[in-house]
Amino acid sequence: MNAALITSRVNRMYYSGFTGSAGALFLSEDRRVLLTDFRYTIQAKEQTKGEFEIVEIPRGGVLEPLRSLLQKSGWTAPKVGFEEETTTVAQFERLQELPCAFAGISAEILVCREIKSPEEAEKLQRAQRTAEEAFGLLLPKLHEGITERAAANELIHLMRSCGAQDVSFAPIVASGPNGAMCHAEPGERAFQKGDLVVMDFGCIVDGYCSDMTRTIGVGTVTGQKREIYNIVLQAHEAALAAARPGLTGRELDAVARRIIAENGYGDCFGHSLGHGFGLEIHEAPTAGPRSEQLLKAGMTVTIEPGIYVEGLCGVRIEDCCLLTETGVRDFVTTPKELILI
Repeated sequence: MNAALITSRVNRMYYSGFTGSAGALFLSEDRRVLLTDFRYTIQAKEQTKGEFEIVEIPRGGVLEPLRSLLQKSGWTAPKVGFEEETTTVAQFERLQELPCAFAGISAEILVCREIKSPEEAEKLQRAQRTAEEAFGLLLPKLHEGITERAAANELIHLMRSCGAQDVSFAPIVASGPNGAMCHAEPGERAFQKGDLVVMDFGCIVDGYCSDMTRTIGVGTVTGQKREIYNIVLQAHEAALAAARPGLTGRELDAVARRIIAENGYGDCFGHSLGHGFGLEIHEAPTAGPRSEQLLKAGMTVTIEPGIYVEGLCGVRIEDCCLLTETGVRDFVTTPKELILI
């Protein structure tokens, strides 16, 4: 491989620090080039801190500047790696006009992002602190009669007010029977006495994402709903205690899944235990029933078992964590016991 062409925004940011919405990186043994247009040239110079050559591309796009770079390289029959997972068919057809052969390197690029540096870990921790600060401010505002959409909108406002660049994803606020939909969209249903309310949310700080879920109760929660909550809490705490390097994603998932199944709710836990997170809200690794990926120190993983009973309720408890040499660093400090409003 003579060079690599990186075109996705998130990987451009990871490898160069450049956060603009348009551009490409051209990387070889002796050159590091960031190609972008007039709108971003000053920003690119500031964010890459002299580590990259900045080449301003014309309105026609990157094709001709890339052709020039290849011609000046002196390579015979050059081979260039590209992001086959994020490149469209139309984009690839245009790239094939260049005098080189292309090979997919998406997997190799993503592997580098799996292990978080200490600096990345601190950014992730700040993102989580911001989300928790907002959640703490939200709780006194929640009450019987507030709608899911109103609660979600207030949470988004509070996260931004607390310093978030943006939300990691559209928050989930699902009350009562809506909680049985794992990825329910907040609607006009009002919180009712006796409801369990699933609240899944996170925010972005310094480009890095946080992710947490707490299930809260409205008034008094008893009977089967309380039983379900306690089972999920037990499964969550067991998986959190078991998480460590050397396990596969499947083995970690099994810790929580076994507890839920033994209590008669195995068919009500239909998603994976967790996923990695970083510059994107979903990254490698995956902790799921089919994941044979080995967990390593420096990887991130969420611990989020759940039980979802159609027509009744849903319960999910989620912490976002960093795997250490001996276990996990839990970024979340919000209590896991059932919060009642």
